[in-house]
Amino acid sequence: MDSTHSRASKHLMDWLRDAHAMEEQAETMLNSMLSRVEHYPELHQRIQQHIEETRTQQSLVRQCIERRGGDTSLLKDLGGKVMATFQGFSGMFASDEVVKGCMFSFAFESLEIAAYSQIKEAADYLGDVETAAVCQQILEQERAMAHWLEVHSPELVRVFLARADEGHPQAKR
Repeated sequence: MDSTHSRASKHLMDWLRDAHAMEEQAETMLNSMLSRVEHYPELHQRIQQHIEETRTQQSLVRQCIERRGGDTSLLKDLGGKVMATFQGFSGMFASDEVVKGCMFSFAFESLEIAAYSQIKEAADYLGDVETAAVCQQILEQERAMAHWLEVHSPELVRVFLARADEGHPQAKR
């Protein structure tokens, strides 16, 4: 392998480790949100589904890392989980927690879409067909979740506002 591909390969490994940490962060964030949206059953169900997808994504990314001769970064994984935990705690105190949670989730899905698009490009560049295929699979799931949030957010906001206007104790969650 020439030095150009060696550097490119190192970047791909770093980005895969970042993606693994991002999925760890996503799982923590989604689990936190899931426990607080019980009065929004459609959202609750979709988050539950995406948690399962996220766990599968973690495994697929870990397999890509290991196939390329690396291992996951404990420090990055831990950092992502800590950030997600604090984000979850901060949402607990917001009067519009469910709306802010969806907004943050939509932004996070967009980050994941950008990350996997770039990782896929790097894998294509290096001829790593398996990693590129994994990224494509994950991209489809992340785009589907982002689309779901985009389509369902208007109704969620309306339901939240109607409940809040009525002084409904379940508006927040």
